[in-house]
Order: sequence, then structure tokens, then C-alpha cells
Amino acid sequence: MTTFNSVGLPKWLCESLSSMKITTPTNIQKACIPEILKGRDCIGGAKTGSGKTIAFAGPMLAKWSEDPCGIFGVVLTPTRELAMQIADQFAALGSGVNLKCSLIIGGESMIEQANKIKENPHFVVATPGRLAHIIMEHPDDVRGLRRVKFLVLDEADRLLTDSFTDHLTTCFEALPHPSKRQTLLFTATVTDSVRSLKEKPVAEGRQPVFVHELDKVDDVVIPKSLNLSFLLTPFLVKEATLHNILINEDFKDSTAIVFVNRSENAEILRRVLRHLEIRVTSLHSEMPQSERTNSLHRFRAGAARVLVATDLASRGLDIPTVELVINFDIPRDPDDFIHRVGRTARAGRAGDALSFITPNDLSRILAIEERIDRKMEEYKKVTDNGLIKNSLKIASKAKIEAKMEMEREGFGERKRLQKKRLQDQLGHNVQSSKQKSKKNLNPKSKLKTKV
Repeated sequence: MTTFNSVGLPKWLCESLSSMKITTPTNIQKACIPEILKGRDCIGGAKTGSGKTIAFAGPMLAKWSEDPCGIFGVVLTPTRELAMQIADQFAALGSGVNLKCSLIIGGESMIEQANKIKENPHFVVATPGRLAHIIMEHPDDVRGLRRVKFLVLDEADRLLTDSFTDHLTTCFEALPHPSKRQTLLFTATVTDSVRSLKEKPVAEGRQPVFVHELDKVDDVVIPKSLNLSFLLTPFLVKEATLHNILINEDFKDSTAIVFVNRSENAEILRRVLRHLEIRVTSLHSEMPQSERTNSLHRFRAGAARVLVATDLASRGLDIPTVELVINFDIPRDPDDFIHRVGRTARAGRAGDALSFITPNDLSRILAIEERIDRKMEEYKKVTDNGLIKNSLKIASKAKIEAKMEMEREGFGERKRLQKKRLQDQLGHNVQSSKQKSKKNLNPKSKLKTKV
């Protein structure tokens, strides 16, 4: 039987894993750990819940324990919540060896975080935006990044999109050249942008990039233990349908994540379910960081049975108790669907994923089914009579109350002000540009300039 010791991890790390009840490496861990220990760059792809974090954290910690000096590794990930989870895992694995790991995310004091990096922790786990801002605002405090031995891009398919390009460029410029560090990319969906990196020229003396995609014995992105179903739902009764699902016999005791596409929808649903006496919390970008953290703690601890979230919660979060995922809104990208439903049926456990389909969602559903190579089954246990009797009236009333509350409290006001400031700034820049162009076209202006 393969063990963590047989794939190359030291005794102290095997003992840490054993204390966490992790004793047998998964396929991605067996494939990637030995190659990373050999000094190879790595692209690791495997389905959700397959242990990707340990696949990169294990060999990084093993190498660090041989030469624990300076900032040894940087892990970049797209969301604050996933960064917090990874930092916790590093702390747990290194609890017996005085490991120092700093969490660098938005919503916290930038000065305090810059000071943390200045103290040269062993590992830095960060979101690209916050790390980039610290690099630009406090360049003297981040000199330790020049000696980094490892760079990890977790959820690499998401990081390698246009929305992160500028921040990643700033981060990379503060790190050693790729030939002087190991670069590890991990994701549940190996996209063309990720795969193309293996084609880049190899520096002299470097081995080719090691690539591990989905397990050959189980080459699917959705585990067989996950039951996929759909429910045809008119747009106007989606909230009532959700309530009916959460109180019916199949799911009345299930821990659930409900995914929506917008922060405003998440907040409305949280308030609706609270009025309907469902133990609920939420996670979206309009919440202060302290509330986001508390919300996740409540959900993990079981104080809330339902988490209503945007795609902030779709990637990497490991909450073993999640039994049900509901796509209240269908995502635009089929890969986002894969990440969402991957919050349940993890590590061989069973789970359910139920998608609400309105007439406008048909093309998205067909794209998702083609991507996952599976057909969803129709869920038929929500009846018109049951919906009218148990949920329709009270859910409609709760939605009206929720919207009135949000209006009174000025929900989204901060975001609207930021958008207005940005528009005003863009308008000012455009006006200045026009005036400058007009001046350059005026012969008298040119004459005055020459004089």
C-alpha cells in the first residue's frame, strides 16, 4: 500500500497528516508529490475533493524543513475564504515545527499585513489583489519575496483570466525569475490557458513541466457519488420553490449551500429564509470581511443549516458536512457549475446537487451537460399543491419584507458610490483628453507652444 512516507514525505509530516486522520495519499498526491520533490514545475488537475492542497503543501513543507530560511513559498488563490482555508491547513500541518504562515487578504489592515511580510514568515498565502497593492505601496517591506523557492497558483484556471492579469503581473515581478523557483499550478478544471503553460520553453538545466490531469481510471469531472437533478421553476416562484425544497422530506435536515449569481440576490435570499425561520447565513462581496469570516464559521459549526452564496464559495472550500448544493441561479460558465457542485460529495461521500431551471436557462444547461458528459434527472417531489399550501404565500410576503429592509438599510450604497466615483473619474479623463486634442489641433495653440 502506498503511504505518504513512500512518496517521499518526511516522518514528521507523515505524523502531522496522521494526526489529522489523513493516512493514505490520493491519486493526485501520489502523482505530484514525488515529482515536486525532484524539483519539477507542476500542473495538477483533479476533481474537487481529491486532496490538491496536500499535493502541493506536502512537498513544499518537506523541502522547507531541510532549509527553513526566509519566505520559502507563496500561495496565490482567487478568494479570501479559500486563502484562509489554505493558511489554516498549512498551520495545522506545521503545528509541531513552529511554522509561520501569513495570511494576506483584503478587508484587513494593509500596514499590518506589510509588516507581517517584512518579518519574513515561512509561507505567505494571499489573494493577488491585496499582495499586489502591498508590493506597490510598501516595496521596502516585501524584499523577502525575492528569495521565494515556490510559487503556487491554486484554482489556476480562475487566476489565469483577464480579471487577475494586472495583479498577477505585479506579484510575479516581485518574485524570483521562474528559472530560480518552482511553479505549481493546481485546479479542478484544466483549461487551455493552464495547459498551454507546459508548452513554454524549458530553461537550461530544468526538467519539463510535470502534468497530471484527471485520473485515467475515473476520467470524469463529477464524482459518481453525486446525484445531479433539475427542477423546472417559473422565475416568480423561485423563492417559494427553494423554501419547499428545504422543508420537504428529502432535504429537511440537510446542510445546504444555495448558489446565486449576484450579491443582491444572496442578500435577498438570506433575509427571505430568515423570515421563514430557516437557520441561514450568507457569503458575498458586499459583506465586510469580518462578517464573511463569521458567516463561514457559523456554517461550519452548524449554527446555520443553509449558506446562501455567490461564487465566492464555489472554489476549493472544504466543508465536509455539506449534503446538498442548490443552483438557485444557473452559472454562465459550465466550469463554475463543476466547482459549485463540488462543494458536496467530496472524498467519496454522497451528495445531491439540484438546479433551478427557468425558460431562459436552457442553453446554459445544455452547455453544462455537454461539459460534464452527464444528463441531469428531473426532481419531481415539489408539486403545485404543496407549493401553494406550504410556501407560496409566506415566501412572497418574506421577499417583500426583505426588499423593504434592504432599501431602508441602503444595501449596495457603498458599491454604487464606488461605481459613480469611477464613472466621474473616467468622464473627467475623457474630457481632459478631448480638451488636449482640441488644443493640439488649434494652430494658435501650436504657435504659442513653439514660442
